Amino acid sequence: MKLLSGIRVLDLTNVLAGPFATLHLALLGAEVIKIENPDGGDLARKLGNVPNLNAKLMGTSFLAQNANKKSLTLNLKEEKAKDIFKQLVERADILVENFRPGVMERLGLEFKSLKQLNPKLIYCAISGFGQTGPDAFKPAYDQIIQGLSGIMAINGDERLNPLRCGFPVCDTVGGLNAAFAILAALFHRERTGEGQFIDIALLDSIMPLMGWVAANLLIGHQQPVLMGNENFTAAPSGSFKTKDGHINIAANQQDQWEALTEELGVPELKNDPRFKQRDARKKNRRELNPLLEAKLQQEVTSCWVKRLNNRGVPSGEILSLDEALHAPQIEHRRTIKTIRDQELGELPLFNLSAHFETTPAEVCCPPPRLSEHTEMILMGLGYSQTEFQEFKSKGIV
Repeated sequence: MKLLSGIRVLDLTNVLAGPFATLHLALLGAEVIKIENPDGGDLARKLGNVPNLNAKLMGTSFLAQNANKKSLTLNLKEEKAKDIFKQLVERADILVENFRPGVMERLGLEFKSLKQLNPKLIYCAISGFGQTGPDAFKPAYDQIIQGLSGIMAINGDERLNPLRCGFPVCDTVGGLNAAFAILAALFHRERTGEGQFIDIALLDSIMPLMGWVAANLLIGHQQPVLMGNENFTAAPSGSFKTKDGHINIAANQQDQWEALTEELGVPELKNDPRFKQRDARKKNRRELNPLLEAKLQQEVTSCWVKRLNNRGVPSGEILSLDEALHAPQIEHRRTIKTIRDQELGELPLFNLSAHFETTPAEVCCPPPRLSEHTEMILMGLGYSQTEFQEFKSKGIV
């Protein structure tokens, strides 16, 4: 049995934040029905670096976020499509959408109306800034939120700043926050029978991730310092040059620092007043790092990783994305599972990253073609084949 077996989710989301939230529900075993516009569906279907897949409306961006889901097309501007949608709502547990505030209300499908049909419905709205406030109706993409959240201002160093994260971190974290909130609301419903509305903002979601940096400013009144790959909490802690590349070293504890000096052959640094104590090392890291790199550049990265880890000094190679995706530990943990699509062939997709002992969760079905399950779902609602064909001819589905 899957954790969310028997739970039905209506997924009206597009691109990343919403689909990432519902992906987690689908991996946990919920039936996720992706409701898409008949005219092209989710925009992510056309996004990716493989033009052939984009043309098939199966772009890599879509493939990454939509395994284990079903696809139903409905033109919600049509009254009959709204009737079908309301029938689905009556049978659903969760609804997730990431339209701009006000869109669902203009369609007459806002939570206030839908809860009359299904008081147990959990309705989650994901947007850039939330449903209320001075910025609520502004357009928002991940990069806009990165800039407004302060993330870009604290990334990089004096040579490269502001600097965005190399992936859509705000969209992704917003999706995780939504999935977390939905499961909490589902737990509440199990105890009370009550559904409820959930308002998720990408801006709200990302800012707590900067908790340590923000606390230093809010409580300690210390402005963040641009440190690039350095760790502001300790030294030496960051990336260092080796004979053949770079290594990450995090000697955050005093015994790790002392072991590092011994392994590098510079034990005299242990008693140097500039480096003897943690706070002194942080203050004098610009003097310390070149002394360490002079030794580290005498050997290759893999050698240092083995030697330092054997001494209890946390260290690791800095892998390319390709190397990271195929690392032995990732393969051992089955973080990525290859699933076969009849037309597209083998698709390596991310599994759920949580490992459950008795209720395993994983990718089992490839992402759906646009409208792949429309006929099946309508038949399940009691519509006939003739009605289905009529809906198609009228552009309702």
